[in-house]
Amino acid sequence: MLKLENVSKFYYNKGIIASGFTKVNLELKIGEFVAITGESGSGKSTLLNVISGLDSYEEGEMYINGQETSHYSEKEFEDYRRKYIANIFQSFNLVNSYTVYQNVELVLLLNGYKKYEVKQKILDIIDKVGLTKFKNTKVSKLSGGQKQRVAIARAMVKDTPIIVADEPTGNLDSESANEVIEILKKVAKDKLVVVVTHNIEQIEEYATRIIKMHDGRIIQNTEIKEIKNEPQIVKSQYNNISIFNKYRLGFRNTFNIATKFLLLFAVFFFLSSAILAEYASFQMSEEKQDISGYSIGFNDLSEKRILINKKNRDYFTAEDYDKIKELSNVDYIVEDDFFIDGGANISRNDLSMYGNMLDINNFKGDINYGRMPENEDEIILRVNSDHFYIKERLDEVLNKTFSILKSQGRNAWGSEKVRDVTVVGIQIYEYEIDYGCKFYVSKSILNTLRSDMNKNYSKMKIFLNNKFYEQYRVEPSDKVKSGKAIVDDEFKYQFKNYKIKGQPLNIYLSNIYYEDELKLSISNTYTKSNFKKVIGLDKYDTNRNTIFINTNDYNTLYNKSSYQSSVYVKDEETIDDTLMQLEKLGLNPKKVTDFKVNNGEAGKRIIKIIKVIVTIVLIIVLFFISYLIIKIILKSRNIYYTTLRMLGATYKNIRRILDIELFINSTLSYLVLLLFIYLVKINLINLEYISKLSDFLDVREYVLMYVILVVISRLISIKFAKKLFKNTAINTYNEEV
Repeated sequence: MLKLENVSKFYYNKGIIASGFTKVNLELKIGEFVAITGESGSGKSTLLNVISGLDSYEEGEMYINGQETSHYSEKEFEDYRRKYIANIFQSFNLVNSYTVYQNVELVLLLNGYKKYEVKQKILDIIDKVGLTKFKNTKVSKLSGGQKQRVAIARAMVKDTPIIVADEPTGNLDSESANEVIEILKKVAKDKLVVVVTHNIEQIEEYATRIIKMHDGRIIQNTEIKEIKNEPQIVKSQYNNISIFNKYRLGFRNTFNIATKFLLLFAVFFFLSSAILAEYASFQMSEEKQDISGYSIGFNDLSEKRILINKKNRDYFTAEDYDKIKELSNVDYIVEDDFFIDGGANISRNDLSMYGNMLDINNFKGDINYGRMPENEDEIILRVNSDHFYIKERLDEVLNKTFSILKSQGRNAWGSEKVRDVTVVGIQIYEYEIDYGCKFYVSKSILNTLRSDMNKNYSKMKIFLNNKFYEQYRVEPSDKVKSGKAIVDDEFKYQFKNYKIKGQPLNIYLSNIYYEDELKLSISNTYTKSNFKKVIGLDKYDTNRNTIFINTNDYNTLYNKSSYQSSVYVKDEETIDDTLMQLEKLGLNPKKVTDFKVNNGEAGKRIIKIIKVIVTIVLIIVLFFISYLIIKIILKSRNIYYTTLRMLGATYKNIRRILDIELFINSTLSYLVLLLFIYLVKINLINLEYISKLSDFLDVREYVLMYVILVVISRLISIKFAKKLFKNTAINTYNEEV
C-alpha cells in the first residue's frame, strides 16, 4: 500500500545541508499497526511527515497504492493528504475556541461535506472515543487525554486508509495513554496506523511491526504479525468546500476570539476613518481654495495686491517708496512682502502661533483688547474670531512676551530665537476662510527678520589661497576687528611655510535677490588653548574650522533693504493703470492673481489630480501599516490556518475563509463608523470639526470608501495566505510553533 525505496530527506539552512533520514526502504500494508521508535533526532518524526505528505523528500521514490509521488507538486500532495492521510499530532493541533463537535466537524466541512450530512457520523465518532457528554464543550476546557481523543476522533471521521500519529501519548499520563493506544489499535483493523513514540513498551503489545531508527537510518524493521489478507484500500472521498461552509467558518472565526475581533475592528475603523477624514479635508480645502484662489508661492492672493521689484535688480530705497506712494491708486506698501506669504512663528512655553509679519504703519481698525504699541518690541496680534487662542487662552497671550523663532525653511522652525516681542494689543476680525494670525510689528523687528531670512536662504563661499570653499561656517564675534578674520590654526597647513597671518580671505554671498562680497584679511588663528581668549566663546569643539569675523562686517552681509515688495491698491478695477504707472518708475509689477493655479476649470483639475494622488499614496501607506498590524494580530491564528492546511484545506480555501473573516470585520467597523458620523450629524455627539468634515462627503464617497476598504481587506487576505503557503505544511507549522 505504502512503499519507500531509498528515500532521503535533507534540510538546507544557511548553506549547510543536514540529513533528516537517509536511504529508507520500507513497505507498509493496510491493517498494520506500525510503531516507529528511536532517540530524539533519529529522524522518526521527519519520516512520519514525509509519509503523511506534510514534508517533501529529495531522493528516492515513495509509492502510494503503486503510484510514484516524487514528481508531486504541493497541490498534488494536498490531494494525497485528503485522500489517504489523517494526522494525529503530539500537540493536538485543535482549535481551542471550537467545541469538541466543531473540531471534528471541521475536517469534514473542509472536505466538502454538508452540515446536515455529517451530524450523525460525528456524534458516532465522538461516542467511540468516549466524549459524548463533552461534545458541546470548548476544547480549551478539556484535559490532555480528552484533547487527544478529540484529535483521534477528527482523524477517524476523515475515514482515510492511513492514520499517522506523532507521539500521541507524549503529553499524557499512563492511564490516558493506554486509552489512546487502545482506540488506535481498534482503528488499525482496516487501516494502516503509523505511530511515532519514545515509549515502545507502551505500544509494543499492540504493534504488528516495530521500526527502530538511529541517526537517520532504519536499524530494525521487525514484523511481529504478518498481514496476509490485506484489506481493500478505500480512499477518502471529498469535494471542494461549499460556499456556504466557507461563510460558516469565516463567520465563526470572526467572533470566536473576542480580543482578536476587537483589535481587527479597531484597525479597520482607523483605516476607514483616516481615509475619509483625509478626503473630506481635501474637499474642504478645495472648496476654500475655489473661493480664495490657490498658489504654491503666495498665501495672500488679494485682487488688490501687486508684486514689485526693480528692473535693475537693485534694492528699494526710501525715495523709491515715496514715489510709489504718490500714485493715486496706491493704498499702502508692504516693504517686506516675504512675511505676507512666508510668515513667522512666535512661541512661549507650550503656546505657539504662526502668521504674517506686517508693518505697524499699515495697521487699520480698532484694538479689541489691550493697546497700541509704544516701543519697538511691542506688537499687535490680529486673529479670526474663531481662533483657538483667543477663545480659550486670551490671558496667556495679551501682555505676554513671545520669542520669534529662527526659520529653517518655508513653514519650518527651529528652537533658536531671533528676538523677543510682547503682544500688547489684539484685534478680532470675522472672515470665514482665513484662520491665520497677523502680527503688526515695528520696522526694527522687520529688519531683524529680513536679515535672518537672508541668512537662511543665502549661499556662502570662502575664497582662500586661490581656492573656493563651501564647507566652512562663518560666525560673528566682537573680539574680531573690522575688516579682519580669525580662523582655526589648522588652516595654516594650506599655506606655504604655514604663514597665514595677513593672508586675504574673501567671503562671497548670493541669494535670489542679491550678491555681495566681503574682503578681509586673516589677523590671527585660534587653538583649543586660546579659543576663549581670542574668540570669547567656551565651546571650541563645536566651533572647529569656523571663520570668525567682526559682528558689524557679518551684519552687512545680511542686513539689506528689501528687494521685493507688495503694493496694495485702493480700487482693483483700475489696477491695470497702476501697473503701467509702476512700470514707468523702473519697476517690474505683477498682479499676484496671475499666479493663481485654479482660476478656471484647468486649475480645478490640477487640484483634483493632486487630491487623487495624495489619496492613493495615503491608501497605499495605510494598507502596508494595516497589513503589518493585522499580520501581528493574525499571527496568533497562524497555527489555526496551518492546521487547516494539514487537514486538507487548499490555498484557495484558506484565502476565502480569511477573506470572509476580514470582510465581516471591515464591514462591521465601517457600519459603526457610519453610525458614529450620523450621531455627530444629528448632534447626539458634539464634535463640530467632524460635523464640518462630513458636510463634504456624499453617498458616492461613502460607497467608494467601502469598496476601498473591502479591496484592502482582500489584498491583506491574499498576502497573508500566500505567506502560509510559501513552504511545506510542516515547515510552515514549525516556524509558527
